[in-house]
Amino acid sequence: MSTHLEPIRLPANQPPQFYRGGDAIAALRGVGSETKFGPEDWVGSVTTMFGQDTTGLTRLPSGVWLRDAVRENAAAWLGAKHVASLGDSTGLLVKLLDAGQRLPVHFHPSDAFAQQHFDSHFGKTEAWIVVGTYGDDPRVYPGFKETVDKATVAEWTREQDAPSMLGALNSVGVQAGDTVYIPSGLPHAIGEGVFVVELQQPTDFSLTLEWRDFLASPEKGHLGIGFDTAIETLDTSGWDEERLKSIVKHTAADTSSTVDLLAAGSDAFFRADRLQVTGAPVALDPSFAVLVVLDGEGTLRTEDGGEHPLAKGDTYVVPYDSGQAEVTGNLTVIRCRPPLPEKR
Repeated sequence: MSTHLEPIRLPANQPPQFYRGGDAIAALRGVGSETKFGPEDWVGSVTTMFGQDTTGLTRLPSGVWLRDAVRENAAAWLGAKHVASLGDSTGLLVKLLDAGQRLPVHFHPSDAFAQQHFDSHFGKTEAWIVVGTYGDDPRVYPGFKETVDKATVAEWTREQDAPSMLGALNSVGVQAGDTVYIPSGLPHAIGEGVFVVELQQPTDFSLTLEWRDFLASPEKGHLGIGFDTAIETLDTSGWDEERLKSIVKHTAADTSSTVDLLAAGSDAFFRADRLQVTGAPVALDPSFAVLVVLDGEGTLRTEDGGEHPLAKGDTYVVPYDSGQAEVTGNLTVIRCRPPLPEKR
């Protein structure tokens, strides 16, 4: 009998959110309309919501928090090189996020800013993999169209001038297969009708400029550090069409068995591939990973002969110790991984 760790199928994990959505997640997971789903599902999470003790953490079917399981056996879960570089954190948070309304204009801190103000080794760089859209005009809003001085942003924030904030951002229509890399500091919002698999560093630091009508107080927007301080880490530079090409990718037409989904440079924070399995097995090298099955059915086989059924809506956490693996069948899977240790 194998003593190596095997992949684990995960139940939904839905910490409460301030915005509407969730039907797309319920549909992916095959849940009937009588069961209400929230707009976020935190998959393979070792991250708590800001200021919370356990809310947001993934609980394994055994009843153990994934965070604790990883800490107790970090080399097996993550690999020795990962532990040497990133310690006993997975270095990754994956979410299913269904924006049933436009999200507020916000941004996230860099590693250095988070270390200084939140005593965290991780900031919150993130990326969105669009896996579905609905409504008349699904779009996202990454970066300011033109350079804006920070005094202007501070005034918009004091006045809660949402039209000016949103109007200053780029507006980009999206469809399934598009991906957007959001470096720390970049102001952004996700529009109504956009369903994404989101990868991010393992924190819950959102600095929300547009807090009114979304959050209970301005303190929830600046996380207790004040907006003047928060805006120090905001990227107020202009992102023209050419510059946007460095963070937006269009992958829908790529029929390769393994598609690298994210923009250049993002692999210093996380990695994501779309596995398109149509009969021939797709090999997976040893790595901690989170799998999200978008459609179809198949099997995940591990090095020691473990077999795990995959079907639309399944989410799995895969330990490094599972070794060389392969996916067979007829299905589409998003494979999310931490950065390569040498990239950090």
